[in-house]
Amino acid sequence: MTTDMSLLSLLLNATLLVKLVMLLLLAASVFSWTIIFQRGKYLNACKSASDEFETTFWSGADLTKLYTKLSARERNLYGLDAIFVAGFKEYMRLKKQHVVQPDASLEVVQRAMQISLVNEEARLENNLPVLATIQSMSPYVGLFGTVWGIMHSFRQLGAVQQATLAMVAPGISEALIATAMGLVAAIPAGIAYNRYINKVDHLSLKYRTFAQEFLGIMQRKMLSSSSSLSTEET
Repeated sequence: MTTDMSLLSLLLNATLLVKLVMLLLLAASVFSWTIIFQRGKYLNACKSASDEFETTFWSGADLTKLYTKLSARERNLYGLDAIFVAGFKEYMRLKKQHVVQPDASLEVVQRAMQISLVNEEARLENNLPVLATIQSMSPYVGLFGTVWGIMHSFRQLGAVQQATLAMVAPGISEALIATAMGLVAAIPAGIAYNRYINKVDHLSLKYRTFAQEFLGIMQRKMLSSSSSLSTEET
């Protein structure tokens, strides 16, 4: 058993199973950081886009013009933009078909917005369960590698007549590296998950609040249109 305590030597002299555990944890850590950067960028973009849309929407902009502008890039929309376009698209379609029943029209608009809302919430939560899994499982995977490494070290010590600390330390150290790597993978994933889930909850609440407010606006527009048609007929 080697007594070289350098980190590289400990890694190279670890058993095959411990090496596989370390490689798995390294891959989990790299994947976790990839998700962290990707999700952080996406959630920040969603917040900026939502703030910009709300500023435009509540400034009294013409809804038809806003819809025309956004629908030109409908496939690239997300967040409040997508929810607004989904609802207003159904409103425009019903208007062209001269549907005058406010309750039925409102239900169609609400259904379209609800589908878009669910899709946007799913996009916000994309890959976050992976971070939660890495956070919860990495320490256990690392602990498994440590237990296996310690068992292997004691089996080797059983084959010698006299064991010394210099003989025991390298084996125990290389085994404990697996636990350390498990923590290195788990801690950033846990911090990012907790931070991002709060952002997702905030954005989801903003989406749902807007959907309800916009539905109220659509209801008033439909009732106004229905009253105008009734007045013209009389």
